[in-house]
Amino acid sequence: MELLPRQRVVIAAALGAVVALAWLYLYLAATDMQVSMAGMDRNMAMPPKSAADLFLLLAMWLVMMTGMMLPSAAPMILTFAKVNQNRRARGRPYVPTALFTAGYLLVWGGFSVAATLAQWALERAALLSAMDMTTDSRWLGGLLFLAAGLYQVTPVKQACLRLCWSPLDFVANHWRDGPGGALRMGMTHGLYCLGCCWVLMLLLFVGGVMNLLWVAALSAIVLVEKLLPPGPWFSRIGGALLAAYGIGLLARG
Repeated sequence: MELLPRQRVVIAAALGAVVALAWLYLYLAATDMQVSMAGMDRNMAMPPKSAADLFLLLAMWLVMMTGMMLPSAAPMILTFAKVNQNRRARGRPYVPTALFTAGYLLVWGGFSVAATLAQWALERAALLSAMDMTTDSRWLGGLLFLAAGLYQVTPVKQACLRLCWSPLDFVANHWRDGPGGALRMGMTHGLYCLGCCWVLMLLLFVGGVMNLLWVAALSAIVLVEKLLPPGPWFSRIGGALLAAYGIGLLARG
C-alpha cells in the first residue's frame, strides 16, 4: 500500500509552505538590512551585540537553514511518511511525520548556534562586517573556499551523500519504533544531511549571509547534489572549482 495521493499532497504542501515562509522572512530581512545600510559606511563601528541581538541572529540562521535544507530533505520525509503509513495499515504503531521532521530542525538548530557564535567571533576579530555580514578578507575567503573544495572529495562527504541518495535504504536500515525513535531517525538523517554541506554553508560568510542570490546558489548546489543519480562526479568537479578559486584568492591576498 502506497502513501495515499491526498496525504502526499498535504505533506508536500506543508513542506512547501514552510520553505516559502522561510524565504519570505529572508527576503524581508534582507530588504530591511539594505534600507538600514543606505547612505551608511559598511565598515563603520557597530555597538557590541547584546543577548537579544544574538538571539535574533540565531533565529535568522535557523530560518535560513530551514529554507535552504528542507527542499533536499523532502524526499526523505515523504519516504518516511509512506513507510509509516504502510506500517499503520498493518496495525503497527504510527507516529506523526512531524516528529521525524523535528529531528532535522534540532540538527539545523545546533548548526545555527555554531554559525551564530562563529559570526559573532568573526565580527569581533574585524574579519566580518557587522553591517552586511560579508568578509573583505581574501585570506579568510580563500581558506573557506579551499576547505569547501577539499571537503567535496572526502570519504565523509561521499558517505553522507550516499545516505541522502537512497531514502528507502536509510529507512530500512535505521528504523526505530515510537515517537522517540522517529525523532532519533530524523536527527540521524539530519546529521548526514548536514554532513553533506556544512562546509559549503560557511561560504555564506564570503558571499554574504544575507545575500539572497548567494544563499539561493548554495541552496541549488545542495539540492542538485542530493537529488542527482548516485555518482561522485558532480561533487568532485565542484570541489575542484571551489579549491581553484580559493587558491586564487589566497594568491591575490
